[in-house]
Amino acid sequence: MVNIETSVVLVTGANGGLGKEFVAQALERGATRVYAAARSTTEWNDPRVVPLTLDVTDPNSVAAAAAAAPDVTVVVNNAGIVRHGSLVEGSFDDIRATMETNFFAPLAVTRAFAPALRAAKGGLINVGSIASWLPLDAYGASKAALWSATNAIRLELAPSGVHVLGAYLAYTRTPMTEGMDVEMNDPADVVKAILDGLGANHDEVLADETTRQVRSGLGLPIASLLSAVSGN
Repeated sequence: MVNIETSVVLVTGANGGLGKEFVAQALERGATRVYAAARSTTEWNDPRVVPLTLDVTDPNSVAAAAAAAPDVTVVVNNAGIVRHGSLVEGSFDDIRATMETNFFAPLAVTRAFAPALRAAKGGLINVGSIASWLPLDAYGASKAALWSATNAIRLELAPSGVHVLGAYLAYTRTPMTEGMDVEMNDPADVVKAILDGLGANHDEVLADETTRQVRSGLGLPIASLLSAVSGN
């Protein structure tokens, strides 16, 4: 079991809506240090927060972050992008960028910090999406790839005592969803559920009822899964 209390936590995408909540709630739960990693750092007004410049798509930046934070015991792969468009006719550059940020980047961060996590018998959180199980576009494909990788990484790291948690959620109120007219989760509720799940040694956290419906219906026709999201 991984307890955030006394842990040293690294959060990628720390300046975003979920990222800020991960930083704040890790501190509330007693983390001794939180590395707030993002492309551009900000002031946090807490001596336990260490701003860390990190471009998760840059191998050199990832390696530098791992060298700068060798005491990490919990990694939260939270950074991501949303770019919607047709897989057949949309921009291939956008598709590549989506896969780089949402799949290859968390994999690179995991590989870089795996020695520290193994040494600490720590924890890894990969923030996925309900889109992991929906036929949306490149975004959904990238999150589906992360879901599969998270399950494989869990099996690979388990013998070393590292616990791997996949976190999945539907629309949540963050800068990424600004302007959307849909019912949304509160980021604070989502992060609380995720950190509670880590402490309870869960493999997955399904943060809302819509996500739970879609996850439980993977054997159903695609139209049935989509109707769970649309409410129709």
